[in-house]
Amino acid sequence: MNRLAHSQSPYLLQHKDNPVDWYEWGDEAFDRARELNRPVLLSVGYAACHWCHVMAHESFEDPATAELINASFVAVKVDREERPDVDAVYMQATQALTGHGGWPMTVFLTPDRRPFYAGTYFPLTPHHGLPSFWQLLEAITEAWTQRNSEVLSSAGTIIEHLAGMRPELAPGTVSADDLVQARQDLRRSFDPVHAGFGQAPKFPPSMVCEGLLRLGDPDSMAMVGQTLAAMARGGIYDQLAGGFARYSVDAQWVVPHFEKMLYDNALLLGVYTHWWRRTREPLAARVVTETVEWLVQEMLTEEGGFAASLDADSLDETGHLHEGAFYAWNPEQLVVVLGEEDGRWAAQLLQVTESGTFEHGLSTLQLKTDPDPQRWADVRQRLAAARARRARPGQDDKVVAAWNGWLIDSLVQAAFVFDRPEWLELARQAGAAVWERHWVAGRLRRTSRAGQTSAAPGILEDYGALTQAFTRLAGATADPLWIDRAHLLAEVIMTQFDDGADGFFDTAADAEQLFTRPRDATDNATPSGLSSAVHGLSLLAEFTGDRAYADRAGRAAATAAELVRRAPRFAGWLLADAASRVGEHRPVQVAIVGDPGSPAVAGLVRTAHLAAPAGSVVLAGVPDAAGIPLLADRPLRDGQATAYVCRGFVCQLPVTSVEELRGQLGGLAVPDAQPAR
Repeated sequence: MNRLAHSQSPYLLQHKDNPVDWYEWGDEAFDRARELNRPVLLSVGYAACHWCHVMAHESFEDPATAELINASFVAVKVDREERPDVDAVYMQATQALTGHGGWPMTVFLTPDRRPFYAGTYFPLTPHHGLPSFWQLLEAITEAWTQRNSEVLSSAGTIIEHLAGMRPELAPGTVSADDLVQARQDLRRSFDPVHAGFGQAPKFPPSMVCEGLLRLGDPDSMAMVGQTLAAMARGGIYDQLAGGFARYSVDAQWVVPHFEKMLYDNALLLGVYTHWWRRTREPLAARVVTETVEWLVQEMLTEEGGFAASLDADSLDETGHLHEGAFYAWNPEQLVVVLGEEDGRWAAQLLQVTESGTFEHGLSTLQLKTDPDPQRWADVRQRLAAARARRARPGQDDKVVAAWNGWLIDSLVQAAFVFDRPEWLELARQAGAAVWERHWVAGRLRRTSRAGQTSAAPGILEDYGALTQAFTRLAGATADPLWIDRAHLLAEVIMTQFDDGADGFFDTAADAEQLFTRPRDATDNATPSGLSSAVHGLSLLAEFTGDRAYADRAGRAAATAAELVRRAPRFAGWLLADAASRVGEHRPVQVAIVGDPGSPAVAGLVRTAHLAAPAGSVVLAGVPDAAGIPLLADRPLRDGQATAYVCRGFVCQLPVTSVEELRGQLGGLAVPDAQPAR
């Protein structure tokens, strides 16, 4: 075993038996590089990364390659999910040097941490214009030993170039006309045939869909509906167990990159809940229910948090690792499990063909139409049971603060919208687990694993996501403990991440200083730190009435106004925030007072969650409950459970019936419907 045997990161532990003499990121590695006057080989990836596994098997497990690395380099492994700050700054360098990025990321550094050469995956043998990894190592070694001054000069030039590339944010305000323009821009990039935005590969556009749902006009709703339906019926969605894969390699949503990430499913859970709330689309209810079932079955940790990901690869029938081996089928396999009649029926229903829609004659499972529910339930159960006997994909069981925060927020909303109180308990337990292990000495840690807290510091997205999650829990439970915790997180955001120009840096002021301090307002696979902070502070302002939080969120959002105008595909959550600020359906506070266990209060609470605009706060409790200003001076009306609909703590007349409450909440209210279970 090498040094990684003592790591808490499952990704690093995958490399603990490599013959490479790996270091974790830290001073020890760079001190050793200075002592030996060697370049640093930095390899960045994550546990569910398919090509990371390929490069590991080809190169890092090869004794001859490891010997060359150990003789000429100091090798450093980084889990990008644990240290997104390190990943961000060196990904910027990689993209600047090569024109593209991805994982595994391979960067060569000077002992003072400056990059001088970068790439992604390097193969065992040369192909497609790429040198072999062995050739690259030899070339870097030769350059370092024979032309060292040139290498150091190049590193300095790269750092200067990267410093000049820092985008200047264009502050401003997003107007109602800008929202119309953003929607039109999204329509131009929308795929009218297969839905989604752009061409292959297609990633789940959860943030953009949230923005469109908040706009709520017919065109926005059409784009959302087509996209969410196409994903839910495609191979990117696990038709047997629920949950979405990371992205589709094709434009049709047929073949996914099979890894399942917690952040995708956390965000999509919220979007499908919002879609059902607006439309009562049965498909949305099914996806939400199945995805929560999958989260509980496969991602819930013993401590109550949720694990980071499931691997794309697993062992096939011959004992070899293959991407998608756990999920793909051929017609004969269906017949073996289901019998001739049901097997042929399932093959036709699920688009499992003789030639295969994936590879090696295998197909992903798609569900293009709604079959007979009883027959499908039986077939689905039998197929899931048979699949469970296959070798399972590996799990990255670390708990990531931000990803759990987004899931908590979605679970709370889904619990009330679908009347599933057990989901609220899941959210509460996850919040308690994250707080207990991740809040250390007044600051957040990014990850934990098996109850042990890592040293990785929390970044802006962690603070923003948990501020939002804990505010949502405060509304759901009327427990001031959660709002106290949200206050603590918000104060760190405003004191440690401020960039001096109304925006935010992604790392804290007292965090490790890399060669640049990352600050990226664009949403990618997850919301940016900026948009996470904006959403968290905005919701906290709605709950508390504290204008300082609202003002800080507004000023931060304004720093990226031009991004919303010019590139809404990469500013979905800021678009959503802008829609809530200037659109037709601005957030409200709904305070409901009465016996929290009574049917009357429960009916008002569910109506509020169903009908209140996105970004609203719904809270039920006893009048004048300690520590919760929203319940202050809210008496019962005629001794009955009473709802107060307020905007900026200025309230309409109190109401006592579901019908009156629905009327005050206005245009978003739709007739009651029972969600599918």
